[in-house]
Amino acid sequence: MGLKHNVKFVAAAIAVMAATAAQAQDTVIKIGHSGPLSGAQAFSGKDNESGARLAVEELNAKPITVAGKKLKFELLSEDDQGDPKAGVAAAQKLIDNGVRFIVGPYNSGVTIPASRAYNDAGALVATVATNPKITQQGYKGLFRVNASDSQLGSKMALYAANVLKFKNVAVIDDRTAFGQGVAEEFKKQARASGMNVAGHEFTTDRAFDFNAILTKLKNKKVEAIFFGGYAPQAAPMARQMKQLGITAKLLGGDTICTAEMGKLGGESVGDNVLCSQGGAVLDKASAGPAFKARFKARFKKDPDVYAAAYYDATMLYAQGMQKSGSVDPQKVAAAISAGTYQGVAGNYAFDARGDMKESPVTIYTFKGGQPVPLSSY
Repeated sequence: MGLKHNVKFVAAAIAVMAATAAQAQDTVIKIGHSGPLSGAQAFSGKDNESGARLAVEELNAKPITVAGKKLKFELLSEDDQGDPKAGVAAAQKLIDNGVRFIVGPYNSGVTIPASRAYNDAGALVATVATNPKITQQGYKGLFRVNASDSQLGSKMALYAANVLKFKNVAVIDDRTAFGQGVAEEFKKQARASGMNVAGHEFTTDRAFDFNAILTKLKNKKVEAIFFGGYAPQAAPMARQMKQLGITAKLLGGDTICTAEMGKLGGESVGDNVLCSQGGAVLDKASAGPAFKARFKARFKKDPDVYAAAYYDATMLYAQGMQKSGSVDPQKVAAAISAGTYQGVAGNYAFDARGDMKESPVTIYTFKGGQPVPLSSY
């Protein structure tokens, strides 16, 4: 009995040692997420983080092997508060923790300074931030996994001119890198399409009272007001337009194409609001419905605007590691630049700057507080 017992004990010990050795051989890959996890935009930051988290969990459930070692993914998430200064501090924290693969930041104003820190550290960045300046910096490891302002703003202007047949419009922007960029692109295309831009007013991403600038635009009898900014400002703007008897449509970019806009705006947000969002409609994408079901099962809510893009960005890194046979960021970046990846939200192929070669834009309106697609082009 004693010998049998000893044999069993030794066998068990060997099994434990083998398992421990196998775990020790796993290569740990840290994925860093930077986004607004507190404040008015926290709903977007948490949604984006959940998209990345789902990808990490799925990669760990069916591990991939690179250079003979199993990869174990870890998500490290930092709250950049949607603030440039906090964004650079978040970047430094992730870099100091050995993170070399970043999903985010969400805001253009954060991405522009933070991407410099990531680039200097040799880290890769996959962002949905839309300001054209982001990819004009010349960083080889930076990829925009979404349409840019030039696409979002110009397609909204084309829709207003060609489909809605508007002649007289106005612009308001919140002076953030995103708001200013998308508003300028709308204005440029609006004029090129033969519309009159009757006024361009300015506010901030902390303001909630827009009565003075809205009254000024009401007197100009505009048919639409394009707002370059975020849902926490766009929703009260829609309410105040209704209170002032302004019948003009409220137009915007991807940041107002969110269920939060309907929630904050209530009955003031309906078919009077239109917005442009990068990517095709998730429900119509081949992998879209299955992704939505998995996301809802895991987080008990539907994915919002960019959860699928953050999921895709994480998977894009994993595929880059497999294709290059390496976890070295520069080799992974080269594989991403040279290849294509079919994700949930679209087909990812990048030009020399790191912009997507093709990024369809979908125009949405609102029904029952939810964004619903009108057309993609």
